[in-house]
Amino acid sequence: MIKYFAIVLTLITASFSTFATPFVAGKHYTQISNNMVPSEPKVTEFFSFYCHNCFNMESQYLPEIKAGLDKKITFDSKHVDFMNSDLGTEVMRALAVIHELDNKEALKIAMFGAIQGKDNTGGHDHAAAGHEHKSQINNRDDIKNVFAQFGVDAKQYDTVADSADTNKKLTMWRQQQVTYAVQSVPAFIVNDKYAINLNEMRSLEDIIGVINYLALKQ
Repeated sequence: MIKYFAIVLTLITASFSTFATPFVAGKHYTQISNNMVPSEPKVTEFFSFYCHNCFNMESQYLPEIKAGLDKKITFDSKHVDFMNSDLGTEVMRALAVIHELDNKEALKIAMFGAIQGKDNTGGHDHAAAGHEHKSQINNRDDIKNVFAQFGVDAKQYDTVADSADTNKKLTMWRQQQVTYAVQSVPAFIVNDKYAINLNEMRSLEDIIGVINYLALKQ
């Protein structure tokens, strides 16, 4: 069962006041490893296509977060394996295929929409009682139907989805999910070393600020 993180709705209209740096370890972020600082700073988002808050993050907040990051910081996304099922694995593979294609953001939104409903962009809980949407994704063929809308034919999809590189990627995602103790999504991991405590973030600018601070921290 996916553990959802309740993103505060005031992020939409936040005043963008910032914390005084440096940010506080154990409060605004948690050190999760003793890794050396990488030569190329990076931030990784762990998410799930089944998570309504991840859909809201992707459709409303991520563009602004990415735009505010230092140009030296790279951004990556990885899919968690909370389902531990054949279908869950196929959905993970879908993200790995997206990484190899153009129209990455549009494909991600399309996958979110196919699973949760295309109207889940207003910050509401699509898993709440009263919602009748039924996921359109029940197997790989359903996923390929989504990709076909973007010009990706079935053979091309299968070639990437079943490749050795994709299998290695999924193994790495699962290992890192455990290593970084990712138990709720969305989650942001900076430099494979720090986890952002989103419940302590008061605005998008706070998220941007702590990522920049930690990614460039020596």
